Amino acid sequence: MSFPFVFLFSGLVFNENVMKEALEVLDHVRLNFSPSGLFALNVTIAFIMFGVALDIKMEHFKDVIMKPKSAIIGMISQFFLLPFITFLLVLVLNPTPTVALGMILIASCPGGNISNFMSAMAKGNIALSVSLTAVATLGATFMTPLNFALWGKLFLKYYNKAGAGSFLVPIEIDFFQMVQTVVILLGIPVILGLFFSQYFPKLTKKIKKPIRQASIIIFIGFVIILLSANFSNFIKYIHIIFLIVLVHNGLALGAGFSVSSLARLPRVDRRTVTLETGIQNSGLALVLMFNPKIFPPELELGGMTFIAAWWGVWHIVSGLTLSALWAKKPLYQPAVR
Repeated sequence: MSFPFVFLFSGLVFNENVMKEALEVLDHVRLNFSPSGLFALNVTIAFIMFGVALDIKMEHFKDVIMKPKSAIIGMISQFFLLPFITFLLVLVLNPTPTVALGMILIASCPGGNISNFMSAMAKGNIALSVSLTAVATLGATFMTPLNFALWGKLFLKYYNKAGAGSFLVPIEIDFFQMVQTVVILLGIPVILGLFFSQYFPKLTKKIKKPIRQASIIIFIGFVIILLSANFSNFIKYIHIIFLIVLVHNGLALGAGFSVSSLARLPRVDRRTVTLETGIQNSGLALVLMFNPKIFPPELELGGMTFIAAWWGVWHIVSGLTLSALWAKKPLYQPAVR
């Protein structure tokens, strides 16, 4: 049985049926890249992860071992709590299957490549942020496919049993194909980046900032290209997409802050864990969506792709806004005399 879910935002009310009708339209939107476009997107993500690895040093892995509490909480928040909360959210929202799977895939990805910058801006624990990025990026080679396979299959099973109808083209989530893709896009570039920074430290110092800036600009460019091809549909239904991503991203940030507060981490660490949980690698999600070996071309994944693309834009806005607010707020209250 499906229960009505109501969004209230800017004086507009959307019930579940209205939302679902709109999302079904997006599902039929074809967002096909040419082979050369898909190759360029893959290269871009690999380039981004190479740039992320330039900031990682072997000491960061040692820091996780020597001071494990904050790192463990961060990993739990990112790879266990966020996918679980996302699964509960899609059960409540009951969107179309592709939108739900898009949300689950986003939640299964590791942190985004700008989380370290945001932690520094928010006066968070930069060493912890980089350590979490290092461990999460390598861990994602297994955890991303595992989480998507687990929660995705659970959702599809629930969806088919709930009387909502069966998905027109059944999705067989190929765990090993996802592992192979994630290893190529994350594992190899990160290992290359680690070795590059280890053996060419002077050159690394010169190029890591330009690489980070260029990678963000290139990725945003890809998102714009994706959306511009179907701009009229995107503008028509942006209010639905915006609200779903707003709620999802808000829950992600809230989950990171809540679990780190319950664990009584220092405030500086809470800020970092919050941002690491709320800033996800949506570029990786897009690459996986366009991989024909994972999602066959005959599937209509417009809703899934729009969710991932808009997340890539919105988490930059929300993360920078939260970081700016925290930058103005002192970490410790002055002693009262």
